[in-house]
Amino acid sequence: MAEGETQSPGRKKCGPYISSVTSRTVNLMIRGVVLFFIGVFLALVLNLLQIQRNVTLFPPDVIASIFSSAWWVPPCCGTASAVIGLLYPCIDRHLGEPHKFKREWSSVMRCVAVFVGINHASAKVDFDNNIQLSLTLAALSIGLWWTFDRSRSGFGLGIGIAFLATLVTQLLVYNGVYQYTSPDFLYVRSWLPCIFFAGGITMGNIGRQLAMSSHGTPRSSGNVCSTKL
Repeated sequence: MAEGETQSPGRKKCGPYISSVTSRTVNLMIRGVVLFFIGVFLALVLNLLQIQRNVTLFPPDVIASIFSSAWWVPPCCGTASAVIGLLYPCIDRHLGEPHKFKREWSSVMRCVAVFVGINHASAKVDFDNNIQLSLTLAALSIGLWWTFDRSRSGFGLGIGIAFLATLVTQLLVYNGVYQYTSPDFLYVRSWLPCIFFAGGITMGNIGRQLAMSSHGTPRSSGNVCSTKL
């Protein structure tokens, strides 16, 4: 090193990570906003598929709204997506078991594609009865977890999310907010928990990837991505 040069303080950032934002609170808010808009976008697309297949029915005046979706559905899904996406890495950290299985954006995008495919199957594929459809979607949802997650915390949170989301949906249908055609499981469709389970796993994977990207390189390796002197 030349005598006139001084080593720059701190570790050099590596890659376009959210870690460029030093405040932990702001970092958390950015991830939450990203997850919110991802949830809103998926809600608009997936709910449109359900309405086109007449799986869900809204009042006539609501159908005329944006993208044939009730105005409150995308914000609610976006909020839930933000909570789920922030909760998954938080649980991993508290359990002391950082999730490292298939941690790259290409895997996350494939997970999103499979989730959309499962929703498409629930709306487009015709089965002889709802039991066959429910069992098929259950197998696909568990397969999604096994392919892209494989963590006990992810499976447990997915089950909890499926239970709570199905309960909330049943309450909404019971109060006449909207309805399902041919309900076969307490006002809703029996395959609905499978969709919520797969959705929880998908948003959890996105949240984990954002959390990993927000930290950049591992903190324990202080010399990683440093410039040669």
